[in-house]
Formats: sequence, structure tokens, C-alpha cells
Amino acid sequence: MRSIGMPELLVILGVAVLLFGGKKIPEVAKGLGEGIRNFKTALKSEEEKVEEKKQA
Repeated sequence: MRSIGMPELLVILGVAVLLFGGKKIPEVAKGLGEGIRNFKTALKSEEEKVEEKKQA
């Protein structure tokens, strides 16, 4: 599988600007970042629960 290069990233960025507009891009990125952060937090809490059960 190929990795994404610079031309592909530029095309994706161009499509995102066309779909969301220049003013919406930061809001979409912020929402995506918060979603990723929440997902990581949920994974960590699940791992801690599993470790607690193993120790008990």
C-alpha cells in the first residue's frame, strides 16, 4: 500500500476547503481533535479496568 504524498494531501485539502469553506475548517479540525482525545481517554480507562481485574 502506498503512503500519501504531497500531491494527494493538496488534493484532499482542496476538496475540504470546497466542501466546508475556509471559515469552517478550524471548527472541523477542533471537533476531530476532541473526538480523538475522547477516544484515547476511553481506551486508557478500559485498559486500567482490565489491569485492576488482573490484579484482583
